[in-house]
Amino acid sequence: MFRADLQRTGVYDTKGVEQLSGESWHFTTTSNQPIFSSPTVADGTVYIGSWGNFGSLYAVDVETGQRKWRFRTGDTVFSSPAITDGIVYFGSADGHLYAVDAMTGQEKWRFKTDGGVSSSQAITNEIVYFGSNDEHLYAVDAMAGQEKWRFKTDGGVSSSPTIADGIVYFGSEDGILYALDMESGEEKWRFAAAVDALAILSRVFSTFPAPSFFNRTVYFGDRFLHAVDAKTGQEKWRFEQAVGMFTSPAIAEGVVYVANSNSGLYAIDGETGRAKWTWGTPSQTGVFTSPAIADGAIYFGSHDGALYAVR
Repeated sequence: MFRADLQRTGVYDTKGVEQLSGESWHFTTTSNQPIFSSPTVADGTVYIGSWGNFGSLYAVDVETGQRKWRFRTGDTVFSSPAITDGIVYFGSADGHLYAVDAMTGQEKWRFKTDGGVSSSQAITNEIVYFGSNDEHLYAVDAMAGQEKWRFKTDGGVSSSPTIADGIVYFGSEDGILYALDMESGEEKWRFAAAVDALAILSRVFSTFPAPSFFNRTVYFGDRFLHAVDAKTGQEKWRFEQAVGMFTSPAIAEGVVYVANSNSGLYAIDGETGRAKWTWGTPSQTGVFTSPAIADGAIYFGSHDGALYAVR
């Protein structure tokens, strides 16, 4: 699942790579199309989406790197697949949310929107929640592909929804963080993010990163890292950055870890909003990937072409 769980904490209960031994295998997509979709691994298979008119979802054997099947869509697959009950759910820039059999790659159903779907899905209680660039967040029955409800915003919704305590949290390119009742789609509250030029630029390039939930607080970034009360929508604190933040925060043991586009990794106290420490890449190049945490290490990639593990 994208960002590890429905709360998008970025914390994975798994063993990391303690010592690099080299490439096990690599898989090349049809026509060598680039990959922007984050992989999802389940039951011995890696699922990954590809770019362009050849946009497809691939299922690849985790041991051998051999293709099991390919499912073609009409455009790029940006979203990270979500898997539950033997079905793979993913969106495409062709405007559809797809449900595909995880073993065979056979289509179960497709749901059409009026914009590209690059939002990664959140699935709970047999409902799929996802956003579309047609400015809506959707709730769709996971088995039948029928719409339960939709919610209109004033901007594209590429932000991946976060779910906690019966509430769906997501951001829109209109600059607003929304909280909706997950059953009815009724709005609980909205929080208007920063509106200065740098904050707007952050959202243009990041299309509003997925918010993260921890300890009754929703965290998300633009020019600032915001901490918002999950029940009321009131801001608790904000941490100002010199440049924009294009990534989602990771949260572990009350500390919020966030990267920004000026090479910095920050550790912020989740209660006070004060920096505990910062770490910069040796090359001082930008960080545009969301950090992930596993086994006491923080992993993130940089524009200098390196993957870093920081302890």
